[in-house]
Amino acid sequence: DTLFDTLGVDRQGRTRKFGSRRHYCFSHEGYRGECARIAKILGARYGQNPHVKAWQIDNEYGCHDTTLSYSMAARERFIHWLKQKYQTIDELNRRWGNVFWSMQYNRFEQIDLPNLSVTEPNPAHVMDFTRFSSHQVVAFNRVQVDVLRALTDKPLIHNYMGRILDFDHFAVAGDLDIAAWDSYPLGFLEDRSERDEKFKHEFMRQGDPDFQAFHHDLYRAVGRGNMWVMEQQPGPVNWAPFNPAPLPGMARLWALEAFAHGAEIVSYFRWRQVPFGQEQMHAGLLNPDNSPAPVLGEVKQVFADLAQFECIQSPQATIAIVFDYQSAWCWQTQPQGADFDYFALVFDFYSALRSLGLTIDFIPSDCADLSRYKLVVMPGLFAMSDKLRTAMKQFRGAVLSGPRTGAKTPDMQIPVSLPPDISRLDFTVQSVESLRPGKKIPLEGGGNFVRWVENTVGEAPVLLLQMNKKPALLGHTSNAYLSGWPDEAGMLNVLKFICRANHIETVNMPRGVRRIKTQTHGFVFNYNCRPVSFEGIRIEAADLHIYPIR
Repeated sequence: DTLFDTLGVDRQGRTRKFGSRRHYCFSHEGYRGECARIAKILGARYGQNPHVKAWQIDNEYGCHDTTLSYSMAARERFIHWLKQKYQTIDELNRRWGNVFWSMQYNRFEQIDLPNLSVTEPNPAHVMDFTRFSSHQVVAFNRVQVDVLRALTDKPLIHNYMGRILDFDHFAVAGDLDIAAWDSYPLGFLEDRSERDEKFKHEFMRQGDPDFQAFHHDLYRAVGRGNMWVMEQQPGPVNWAPFNPAPLPGMARLWALEAFAHGAEIVSYFRWRQVPFGQEQMHAGLLNPDNSPAPVLGEVKQVFADLAQFECIQSPQATIAIVFDYQSAWCWQTQPQGADFDYFALVFDFYSALRSLGLTIDFIPSDCADLSRYKLVVMPGLFAMSDKLRTAMKQFRGAVLSGPRTGAKTPDMQIPVSLPPDISRLDFTVQSVESLRPGKKIPLEGGGNFVRWVENTVGEAPVLLLQMNKKPALLGHTSNAYLSGWPDEAGMLNVLKFICRANHIETVNMPRGVRRIKTQTHGFVFNYNCRPVSFEGIRIEAADLHIYPIR
């Protein structure tokens, strides 16, 4: 009975049974206590051991859709969380807008979890449950952190994943010293990429040229400059729909790309391929019989490559993208279009900036200092924090916002003054449209709006028009708002315009080629399966070029 009680419960109210992994609910008090007990035993024994260099707490929080649990333990804690946040039931009813559909509560104990309702539950209810669930991950992590801090002075670390946004990684990392992530370029291209089939076929043995870099940069921000790759793909994995082997040279490229983006360590999963269990088809550096796997020689080459550097410094970015986990939850809760996805929107901006040869930082939505940047981009930031709003007032660089930035209050309501709730923009969003797949609204200068478009009213200058003469880019070149979701050509059209207006140098990178600059070196990576020439340098397939910056 005790074991059953610790198990998570899915959205359909079904207990997720023992027999695989991650079979627990973050809210379960007894399970937290057992984790603290084990951490204390391990910390007492190994906390001062000189051979222990760091402590990894748990593994891949949120994996297998385990952040949200609809258990009794979660409901009890959720009610307590709501009491602490709202103090009175009248305040909760007001801020949730429960007068709509007569959803008012008389007391907190009447509130259930937002699943199995007749139709969609109140978006404010869903948003708060998602916030609460993220807080439970933070609290679960903190239980073990508090135990270990008293027993060791070694850094504490957790390994996050690719395109998992259902808890706030910045909040978890606030209690840790290093942010790590698990990099599986081929698995991710097959498993969680929105690229079309032609692209996936072209890069199936190399991975997406931007996906790994995106997460290196994101987790460098999450770790406040301290980032590791805890699991690097060494060969075919077992969990994607299709599992090709890396093109020769790619394992070396992936590792050196991680170091160029600020990684302090690249660790491989796994050392030896295990011959049993669910992951027996997951490759390692050694085969099950201890013979070398194909990638082992490339790992040795990386070791030799690194010996040539005294130190690879962190990237030097003048472009920043605001990344906000709550915005991901907001647009998942109320997308207003089946294909509106926060990660996909931010990724499109990131990929376009990279294709212009730019080096990028991610910053959290409560960032208080923007002084090092020339351009800050805010795609889909649902509500602005007070810290960011203040930082924006002091910022002397350029800002590009939208679409859907400033479209909600923190309580999931439309601002009374209408979106976008951003200072110094003399217009409002009067209405929005989600576009059907295949529908395109052409833009002057090239490209189209797809997925999403906003109709604006006001006196703000128009910088770029849709071909139907409606505004596409409004405001000023130093503070502009994009009123739709551009396709690849449209995104390049807009970003080139903003960069040119703000004296930011760009270059058109060849397809599948990306570069990044650190304080001391420039790196150019060729993700193609053929040689490419760039700025007079021939770069072989699945290879890279490194040059000193003087």
